[in-house]
Amino acid sequence: MISENKLLVVLCGPTATGKTAAAIELAKSLRTEIISADSRQFYKGMNIGTAAPTEAEMADIHHHFVGHLLVTDSYNVSQFEKDALDRLEMLFNTYPVVIMAGGSGLYIHAVTHGIDVLPDPDQQLRKDLKELLAGKGIEALQEKLFKLDPVYYYSVDLNNAARLIRALEICIATGLPYSSLRSQKPRLRPFNILKIGLELPREELNRRIDERVDRMIAGGWLDEARELYIFRDCNALNTLGYKEIFGHFDERIRYKDCIDKIKTNTRRYAKRQMTWFRKDNEIHWFPPDDFRGMLELINATVS
Repeated sequence: MISENKLLVVLCGPTATGKTAAAIELAKSLRTEIISADSRQFYKGMNIGTAAPTEAEMADIHHHFVGHLLVTDSYNVSQFEKDALDRLEMLFNTYPVVIMAGGSGLYIHAVTHGIDVLPDPDQQLRKDLKELLAGKGIEALQEKLFKLDPVYYYSVDLNNAARLIRALEICIATGLPYSSLRSQKPRLRPFNILKIGLELPREELNRRIDERVDRMIAGGWLDEARELYIFRDCNALNTLGYKEIFGHFDERIRYKDCIDKIKTNTRRYAKRQMTWFRKDNEIHWFPPDDFRGMLELINATVS
């Protein structure tokens, strides 16, 4: 049963649109707390490179799931779904409205609907699986799939390496058997959901991305990355920005080219995020500075 007096406000949109600032302003007005749905902000020590909320911002408004994991920890979207739902159940005992903010579309979807969509391919994971295929043969992929998803193992063409790799990508990324996701229906949640998206004209968003990268570099991002360099093979650090900086540390890319590549790849990432969110017709879109409009929509939904 859906409780009419519980509302989850989802604040989403591409990177650099100001989701953190908007979420904090909304949380102050609504006197509530924030759940992060930015999968890169889950890890300790990555504050600058993930544009995580500052200590001052988190002291002002309680943020959940920011820096709660070590970069060496294994974590996936199905674990986040369970953790976030458990936390929401607790928070709704105190607050009628809770905010979830972030740009990780699959993680947001897991909380609002359950994992009924399949993640986009992870390029590094695909590379690793292809290397496993090249080094140990298709039998290694078959053995791995049997351990992770015996149901699909007995239905797939075991000689089709591409299908084996795709199934393994999904099993590893979600922590769930591929077979369990292929026909899953959206799950009903015991709270109402209001989705608000932040958007900017492409030129302005690109400018903000470039300026933010410059601020992050000036704020010590390279020093932060050096502290994490020994963990560079961990999945948490197989992410935008850190990969390029580690390439610079390994002398595979010059400093200026590294910064330019981070900006270019961030713009591409923002475009992919918008492609994902545009598919969701439930999202109400606002410019980041239209705080009054967002709050009016929330209050109208609550009342």
